[in-house]
Amino acid sequence: MSHLSSEHRMVVLVVEDQTLVRMFITDFLAEAGFKVFEAVNADEAVQILEARPDVQAVVTDLEMPGSMNGINLAHVVRERWPGTGIIVTSGRERPGPDDLPEDAVFLAKPYLPETVIGVVRQMATPQVVEPAPVQI
Repeated sequence: MSHLSSEHRMVVLVVEDQTLVRMFITDFLAEAGFKVFEAVNADEAVQILEARPDVQAVVTDLEMPGSMNGINLAHVVRERWPGTGIIVTSGRERPGPDDLPEDAVFLAKPYLPETVIGVVRQMATPQVVEPAPVQI
């Protein structure tokens, strides 16, 4: 059952070259109420991001075929779509402390679906800034 209304569903892009892993992530995110798009590599992900300005979070594998890996994609996303949340995952490599954009999240595989869902939901939470009290 969806936790979010259809009008306000968060849009997530999953970038993963392994078909079964991509299907698994896409399915559990969709079941959690997110609208999910899929890409098999970073080049396809950039095309989707250019066509879909409503993407609010990208979940990408670190190792992928194509012109760039997940770390490079994370930097492109941060530069071109600065408000988009970024989650980078890998079962083999760990990015170094300065490899990812400052606010990107790294999750080691295997991870629990609830972990990914929780991180994506945190990225969707608007940062409410209280107005300063007015002095009269």
